[in-house]
Amino acid sequence: MSDTAIEIKNLRKQYRLGAIGGQTLNAELQSWWARKRGKEDPNLKIGQNTSRYGESFWALDGIDLEIKKGEAVGIIGANGAGKSTLLKILSRVTAPTEGDVWIDGRVASMLEVGTGFHGELTGRENIYMNGAILGMTRKEVDAKIESIIDFSECRQFIDTPVKRYSSGMYVKLAFAVASHLDAEIMVMDEVLAVGDMKFQKKCLGKMGDEAKGGKTVLYVSHNMSTIRKLCTRCLVLQRGRIVFDGDVEEAINVYMDSASGELLTHYCFEGQKRSVPERGRELYLHSFDFLNKKTARFSSLETMKFGFRVECFKDVDNIRVRLEIRTTDGANVGMSESVDFFCMKKGEISDFDLEYDISNLAEGHYTLRLTLFELNDMGIHRGFDESTEKIYFEIVEDESNRTNWLPQYWGRIKLPASKIIAQKRF
Repeated sequence: MSDTAIEIKNLRKQYRLGAIGGQTLNAELQSWWARKRGKEDPNLKIGQNTSRYGESFWALDGIDLEIKKGEAVGIIGANGAGKSTLLKILSRVTAPTEGDVWIDGRVASMLEVGTGFHGELTGRENIYMNGAILGMTRKEVDAKIESIIDFSECRQFIDTPVKRYSSGMYVKLAFAVASHLDAEIMVMDEVLAVGDMKFQKKCLGKMGDEAKGGKTVLYVSHNMSTIRKLCTRCLVLQRGRIVFDGDVEEAINVYMDSASGELLTHYCFEGQKRSVPERGRELYLHSFDFLNKKTARFSSLETMKFGFRVECFKDVDNIRVRLEIRTTDGANVGMSESVDFFCMKKGEISDFDLEYDISNLAEGHYTLRLTLFELNDMGIHRGFDESTEKIYFEIVEDESNRTNWLPQYWGRIKLPASKIIAQKRF
């Protein structure tokens, strides 16, 4: 008996931009006839661009993959990389353009949790209907309905129409139904994006138990911590292709490295929208530069030097600088505020150069956010302006001081070394 749950060979999926847009066959025929005569499409919205109408693109472009029974496989990648398209093909929601897919076992699909729920029906009625959509018989639902209701934490509202449910309650009930389907393969696409932390932890535990019990799990998420907890293998997709297949931590590093893009040394914030309208009215941050660098890559023994240009529209005293450092997956690393402060006069434009000690940062990719703020006598912070995009940089260990750092266990901050101050011999 084969131990392969899923086998994919040369899988490709093509879509055409704007190829289907009408709500009826009559509208499609009107659009086709207008294009044949070189006329404007009567069904297009005003200002809609038709320059790429009918152009093709490959959402998946040559996927070869084999997944063993009992594996928990994470799938990560940027938006548009083809993750959801792959799961839709495995769930038989859409068909491939080219290639072959072999699946050994029943598939429980959780692509859009709650698909098939009807707002006018009660939670109990929707359990039966959604169970039928997912392939469960009425007898199977009868046997599991109490367990489904308990898992959903919605017993108090189970006989209430789901249109009155909050989004969190809706997701809880939908996940409870899908997770109780007897299937050998579980396919999940960002199903934990909604719901409270307690329920997310409960769902992860449920999926983990299913994986340990021999079920095959495919899980798409942008949350790297859930990928780490659930998966034993990870794929990285990029533009419809698999660029990495293997260890979870290595896959996350590959994804984060690609997400960091070019390690630029110059950033311009002119004309970019601020997070709140008040930012940029008194002080305006024009640009940011890493000084004396061709790329934003630093040795752990270096001191980071950077500069920024500020324009002042009003006399301002007590200006300070805050640096917020995060990993490229958004996890907080730390924050630093300048000890010194500076002043500016109305109409003044100034360049400031600063330095920052990065010796306590572990090897890896990071993002930096710079904020100009005021700290008044009451200890209240008031922001003037901020960098409007992520500033990427990388720390590499100096070869003479290299440590095989494991951030998943030790974090991103290297604490000071301990020192032996005494030794007593006996």
